[in-house]
Amino acid sequence: MTTSPQDQARILSEALPHMQRYDEETVVVKYGGHAMGDEQTARNFARDIVLLEQTAINPVVVHGGGPQIGEMLKRLGIKSEFAAGLRITDAATIEIVEMVLAGLINKQIVGFVNEAGGKAVGLCGKDGNMVTARKASRTIVDPGSRIEQVVDLGFVGEPERVDTTVLDQLLGRELIPVLAPVCAGTSGGTYNVNADTFAGAVAGALKAKRLLLLTDVPGVLDKSKSLISQMTVQDARRLIADGTISGGMIPKVETCIYALEQGVEGVVILDGQVPHAVLLELLTDHGAGTLIGK
Repeated sequence: MTTSPQDQARILSEALPHMQRYDEETVVVKYGGHAMGDEQTARNFARDIVLLEQTAINPVVVHGGGPQIGEMLKRLGIKSEFAAGLRITDAATIEIVEMVLAGLINKQIVGFVNEAGGKAVGLCGKDGNMVTARKASRTIVDPGSRIEQVVDLGFVGEPERVDTTVLDQLLGRELIPVLAPVCAGTSGGTYNVNADTFAGAVAGALKAKRLLLLTDVPGVLDKSKSLISQMTVQDARRLIADGTISGGMIPKVETCIYALEQGVEGVVILDGQVPHAVLLELLTDHGAGTLIGK
């Protein structure tokens, strides 16, 4: 379907108040491994990020890469094990994680943004001590004995400290940071940090206007599987408690709550596989997922 010039002009005009709302504001976009899809989807995402920067919004991209890490480990004959929803990361695995996240995927996204006319800068948590991590710990319940057991996740970390010095130098200068969630430990070593958690910590430290978590589902669904377009932190906690929010959505929503508590104005969980999902959410009246606010 071809859009007439008049319709194109109307669409641009309708975007103006949204552009004004986010003028010079920081928006952190977490771009998940599942949301990346094929190459064309990634290129379209990069183009949308460049458009945001061109409208005087300051985008920061945080990317994951779980599927790509899994594929590389498989190719190298390294078996993956998971516990409490996280990949157990031994010494051999953390080398592959750093190579794939901070190398392969990071530079691919940087390349796509630059090809679309932007100026992307690829970094990871280690650069400028941006995000320092501590070793993560999780407990699981043994299905037989029902006894809680502490799981050693290896080189899996959680953000402990965020230093925005490097990002402060980049934002507002036509540069687009693209961040991999690979961090140094407080006492050395390298840690793999969940990309949602990493993005929440960075967004909180930057006091971002919005944190967008791109995933492969429409957003938070109610018990009848309909999209909940908007909720408060109080609503989110209630829906976790009554089981409406379950499984892998729980840590995402908990990340949203943490980011809001750190000073982010609003957090959105949305389907990154929807064409132009970021633009739909930020620059139209329609929205594209679940907005969680205070």
